[in-house]
Amino acid sequence: MKITFWSLFIGLALFSCNSNSSSNSSKSEVVSTLADDENTDAELKERLKKIELEEQKREKEEKSNVTTLSFDRLKHDFGDIQGDTDNSTTFTVTNTGDKPLLINDVKASCGCTTPKKPEGPILPGKSDVITVNFHPNPDQKNEIIKTVTVTANTDPIISTLTIRAFVK
Repeated sequence: MKITFWSLFIGLALFSCNSNSSSNSSKSEVVSTLADDENTDAELKERLKKIELEEQKREKEEKSNVTTLSFDRLKHDFGDIQGDTDNSTTFTVTNTGDKPLLINDVKASCGCTTPKKPEGPILPGKSDVITVNFHPNPDQKNEIIKTVTVTANTDPIISTLTIRAFVK
């Protein structure tokens, strides 16, 4: 019974595909049987062209606000530390471009690391700091390496900072 049902279903599906394609196309052309609100191909192409132009405009606008940055360093080593203690460092970030630097987000790779970003824009040629607090859990031992991702209006969008400690 199951085999007969599926055979019938597949047969009908193939028949309907063949009958649609043969009634709507010749041997040398393929015609879509799908309609988008019954728009013609020309109308759909025009809509696609408008969307592509809007996307190009958005990308150009986005790129016009891109700047560059540099850090005083990309890594910090706390050395040997005790577990369940607060350990803090700062990374100095400098806007090396000609547009205001907007640091949108800073995220740590785990909950034992807490970064804090500058609140406002950093003007061209100016600097600010990203503070990173590392508080290892009592059960964390040995070498620990964590990362902080910085998202900004730069190219590339993401920069990565690294902290390291040996927890005794």
